[in-house]
Amino acid sequence: MSRFEQVRERLRRVYQSRRAAVRADPGASGDALNDASEAARVASPAVPGPTAPPSASVYGAEPPMDLHSSTSSRDDADVPHGLRIAAAWCWRLIVIGVVAWALLRIVGTVKIVIIPLAIALLLSALLAPAVGWLLRARFPRSLATAVVLVGGLAAVIGTLTLVVNEFIRGVPELSEKSSEGVRQIQNWLKTGPLHLSDTQLDRYIDEAQLWINNNTSKFTSGALNTAATLAEVLTGTLLVLFATFFFLRDGNKIWRFLVRLLPVAARWKVDDAGRASWQTLVAYVRATVLVAFIDAVGIGIFLVIFDIPFAFPLAALVFLGAFIPIVGAALSGGVAVLVALVDSGPVTALIILGAVIGVQQIEGHVLQPLIMGRAVALHPLAVIIGIAAGVVLAGITGALVSVPLIAVLNTAVRRLAARRVPDTPPDAVVVASQAP
Repeated sequence: MSRFEQVRERLRRVYQSRRAAVRADPGASGDALNDASEAARVASPAVPGPTAPPSASVYGAEPPMDLHSSTSSRDDADVPHGLRIAAAWCWRLIVIGVVAWALLRIVGTVKIVIIPLAIALLLSALLAPAVGWLLRARFPRSLATAVVLVGGLAAVIGTLTLVVNEFIRGVPELSEKSSEGVRQIQNWLKTGPLHLSDTQLDRYIDEAQLWINNNTSKFTSGALNTAATLAEVLTGTLLVLFATFFFLRDGNKIWRFLVRLLPVAARWKVDDAGRASWQTLVAYVRATVLVAFIDAVGIGIFLVIFDIPFAFPLAALVFLGAFIPIVGAALSGGVAVLVALVDSGPVTALIILGAVIGVQQIEGHVLQPLIMGRAVALHPLAVIIGIAAGVVLAGITGALVSVPLIAVLNTAVRRLAARRVPDTPPDAVVVASQAP
């Protein structure tokens, strides 16, 4: 008997048995027909319709493979779970990298605007407390901003004038002592452990002179490029002044306008994170200025005690260098040590070197933790990486801006990730309900 005849005989027997059951109990006719149809479907794979239930076994068919909720096809299920997770991370990181690269290209294209705005933000954070004092003294906002800005410019210009004048007065004396220092170095090279001869010294001097002559074109082109960018420097300076003025006068209004551009659900936390980041920036700038002043005074005292020329310009250089954390104070202190070596010999230079190291140790272990506080505490590795990236992207300006930028981003990310909500949104309107 063929398979088709077997199926037909089975269907006939099922039909006869159900027919007899219906005659015995007419109320179960609907259920009996459904059961008969389901049995026929299960028994006959040739009949179109739903597939067999899980309890049924179909000979010659491959058992179905369980699919994970994150897979959409059997091909995905064949890939190991760890490899799927790694691939998902990889393409997301690629997207983030492409977006970061595009942002860096945009920043590089408009850096003539972005860098002055960043400097203006730093100056605004430095001068904002003074504007607040004048506002509490009932000064109009525009007048208070103008007074603080003009006073800050006058202080900077006056300091630079004093530094330049003292440097000009001391250049002749330093040139004579530099010549003496060079002769002392030559004598040490001859009589010291190297025991160089006059012929060797002359050869090395000739090679240095040849190198300078070969690279004169590079130096000249750099000077020409500097002259060509004079207009950009003037434009950036004007932009810094105007941006600083309006940041000090209308900074709160500008921030509220930017927050209102965001979706309503995001305004609360963004406003809270932005204001906390601004407080971090203010604390960082004020603490950096105080630390830089202490460094300059400490090293300047030793320069005055040992009668080192250019004591005030060198102290001013230390003050400016301290704005670049870790490396700035070391470089500016190294210049002071070199001047002491040329002017007063190796013993005095070693004493000045010890003073520079001591001041930096006090700064790193006492002043920084005490003045900066936990609000802007950054790991030294993050500081070094930030300075290196800033130098690569924007030179000295990038080194100045990188560390406060990292501190601000650190505070902003922590506030955004915190599970707290500010009391009121920045543009909330509280309507008091009246009793009926």
